[in-house]
Amino acid sequence: MRLASYNGGRIGRVDGAEIVDLTSLVASTQPWPGPVPSPMRVLIARWDELGGLASTADGPRTSLADAVLEPPVPDPTKVLAAPVNYADHQAEMSVDSHVKSLGLFLKSPSSLLGPSGTVRLPYSDRRFDQEGELALVIGRRAARITADPLSYVFGYTGLMDITMRGGEDRSTRKSFATFTPMGPWIVTPDEFGDPEQVDLRCSVNGVVRQSANTRELIWGVASLVEYASWISPLLPGDVITTGTPAGVDQLLDGDRVELSLSGLGADLVVLVSDDGAVLSHTSGRDRGPTPPPSSRVAR
Repeated sequence: MRLASYNGGRIGRVDGAEIVDLTSLVASTQPWPGPVPSPMRVLIARWDELGGLASTADGPRTSLADAVLEPPVPDPTKVLAAPVNYADHQAEMSVDSHVKSLGLFLKSPSSLLGPSGTVRLPYSDRRFDQEGELALVIGRRAARITADPLSYVFGYTGLMDITMRGGEDRSTRKSFATFTPMGPWIVTPDEFGDPEQVDLRCSVNGVVRQSANTRELIWGVASLVEYASWISPLLPGDVITTGTPAGVDQLLDGDRVELSLSGLGADLVVLVSDDGAVLSHTSGRDRGPTPPPSSRVAR
């Protein structure tokens, strides 16, 4: 099943060229401890109860062409990301460490951006790169997993880890507003297929920069879920993103970035703008790992 968030917080099942509205399934949710979660997080948390209804419900329909898609889960409690999880990316960055020694890092949930959104580059004097990735959404609470990690995965989606190069902490360089495009929807495991055999392609302005398969991951999806559950309890709707392969390069104003994942059924597409960019607030520009050279010049 393909599940989307759209049009100001509605949720729906993607059915061909339409979205079937499922928002009413969670409208009667009982009072929730703490901040009220998004309809998608409620649906995920109550999937054992509501999954069958979600697959057969025939609510109001909206053409995909007319829908404004949003991040599939707009409010995860956390986004955990894998640094240097492909050997070819490790080589292009000329670094000694990879995910097995670095662990995971956090991206701010407020950095999420929906499909067809615009990545806003904050600084005019820094380099920003695209990183296309497979991401997964947690379906039920998971803590200190020791067996069957994939059973905790609700579904899979596309994610771009937009990155400012430099010496600042990873979480800082990757958590600016709009720096985590996600979508276009979640695909449940029964339809998505084997997450360890996913073809990934990321293009900028129609030119392919990244092409890989998740079988090349240093830590596969199952290993990432297991490890993440030992850092902090994973909750329904939490996101783990698996890392990027070689081919990172500079983004500039006016770029169009497309991420394609086999099993997803549609690309995640965003635009890039430097409107309003200012000089960097920090001095990390010439520090940190040296990224591969770029021949691009700002327009």
